[in-house]
Amino acid sequence: MYQKYKIVQKGIICSLMLLLAQSTVQAQTEKPKWYFGISGAANMNFYDGTTQRLSNDLIVPTAFHDGNGVKGFGSILVEYNPSKVWGVMFNAGYDGRGGKFDDVMAPCNCPATLKTNTSYITIEPSLRFSPGGGNFYLFAGPRVGINLQKDFNYTQLNQPNTDGELSEMKESVISGQIGAGYDIQMSAATSTTKFVISPFVSYHPYFGQSPRDIESWSLSTVRAGVALKMGKARLTEAPVAVVVPAEEFQFSVRGPIAAPVKIQLSETLPLLNYVFFDEGSSEIPSRYVLLSPAAASTFKEKQLQQTPSTSVTGRSASQMNVYHNVLNIIGDRLRSNPGTSINLSGASANGPKEGKIFAENIKSYLVNAFGINGSRIVTQGRTKPLLPSEQPGGTKELALLREGDRRVDIQSNSPALLMEVGGGMMREVTATPADPLAGHVIFSAPGAEKMFSSYNVDLIDPNGKSTVYGPFYKDQESVSGQAILGNQPSGTYKVVMLGTSKSGLPVRKESTVYLQSQKEVVQTGLRYSILFNFNQSTTVATYEAFLTNTVAPLVTNGSTVIIHGHTDKIGEEAYNATLSESRAQQAQAILERVLAKAGKTGVKFQANGFGEDESHAQFDNNLPEERFYNRTVIIDIIPAN
Repeated sequence: MYQKYKIVQKGIICSLMLLLAQSTVQAQTEKPKWYFGISGAANMNFYDGTTQRLSNDLIVPTAFHDGNGVKGFGSILVEYNPSKVWGVMFNAGYDGRGGKFDDVMAPCNCPATLKTNTSYITIEPSLRFSPGGGNFYLFAGPRVGINLQKDFNYTQLNQPNTDGELSEMKESVISGQIGAGYDIQMSAATSTTKFVISPFVSYHPYFGQSPRDIESWSLSTVRAGVALKMGKARLTEAPVAVVVPAEEFQFSVRGPIAAPVKIQLSETLPLLNYVFFDEGSSEIPSRYVLLSPAAASTFKEKQLQQTPSTSVTGRSASQMNVYHNVLNIIGDRLRSNPGTSINLSGASANGPKEGKIFAENIKSYLVNAFGINGSRIVTQGRTKPLLPSEQPGGTKELALLREGDRRVDIQSNSPALLMEVGGGMMREVTATPADPLAGHVIFSAPGAEKMFSSYNVDLIDPNGKSTVYGPFYKDQESVSGQAILGNQPSGTYKVVMLGTSKSGLPVRKESTVYLQSQKEVVQTGLRYSILFNFNQSTTVATYEAFLTNTVAPLVTNGSTVIIHGHTDKIGEEAYNATLSESRAQQAQAILERVLAKAGKTGVKFQANGFGEDESHAQFDNNLPEERFYNRTVIIDIIPAN
């Protein structure tokens, strides 16, 4: 019977090889629903239990217990996948379950061995599951084994070898299996004949696998092998490059309309009332400025407002220097306002106990360095902060979110303790009073958000050098004209828009733009910032009093108000662009309402959202405090004169 099976198996293999040798049609195809093939594997069999009666004529003097062995497995297979995620598999073939028991000693002090050569015709239907519809898959299902061989070989020292067939063997066994595999596509994407190599591994537990009606012998199996599968794919229409008619899609380019303006700003900085703790430590991190009692006795907040900076990077470094003195600022304010108090709420994913330690360490510093009465400082511990960044059900960028949630929140009912760090801090940043994008090249693609998954813009200079900008997602995008020019005084650039529609079709548009380097103009103004909690735009409502009472009175008739929204790097880029724009527009709406009520006229607004764009970001994204400061709306007020 076994020889007949081998002949059938060889015939199947030869037939498959002939099928695989067929010519293919060059066309776009989709994944086949049906596959046919063969598989081969090694069965690693593990014996357990007891066997002693080998046949009706032979009961060995010492029972055998544990053992193991490796035997072959081979099958023909059929696979049906009605969807990318779910499918069914069917294997039928030869299943070797033989092995060797551990040696024992007979009563005559003679070593004895027992080898088995059991095998089955196996029938294995399985349910197949591919997480996410990819090449990796899991499978599980029953196994029905029909006994094919039941040979054994028994040896005992000073006794003749005994070969025979095990008695009381079950004609069939029903058990189960679970496993995993990975499909490796071997055919070209244009071929209708799909050839797949699929390595796999499966586990067959002991239950249902007792091979005999007597005794307690059972076995479990680990199978590792490779399946060779072939399927016939359907032809599909290949995507071709299309030229979108002008009435359906327009693409235009606008060059810079004004020279960039360098604005010298007197900036008021928001104070972030959080102290972040490093993972694995409950000590205040060394990046925070901690003073000795002697140095704290002479510390004044205004000392932090005396160092000007001349670049965006300088602003970031200066702001971080102010923030990393947050405990000294709070200490100075507590000392100057003896009737005030604060609450320190520490949060740690390790539990409220560690969160409490965070808070106590900050309290100890304020008491010991600044001489603050401990009764004015209340501490508590939590697992999550009062306004956590990590939300239930979240799965992305959890490490960054949890880093921001490992902190102490500083709270007070007294505005004097948590107010902004005052003005007089002169900064220089590049902007444009009438239009913040006046010095930019504007790419207008109406309908791009609906039509494209994304698009890029390729700018080719007069020397043929190509620079690609993007990916872009919005109907209007921009790049600084000076950034494009670099050290070149002027030049005409070829502009190529390359988009991919949501249906997968490529779209190409071309234009040109002339650029010329322009001399900067210097103006003066004021800058204020608003900070947001993670993923929130409506938080701007909580700053309405600040915008109404502090910012709006400084806007004079004819002024230009430039509002920029930003986010940190956590989240999808397109989502962050929309979020930052929403933040900027809401701040503008509040200011417009207040100015109209106050009778202010001629005020021009420019509101833009830059998302997580690093070229516009005010801070790095390495530390949690930098990411928190990037969740901001910046308001520049440029007087008419």
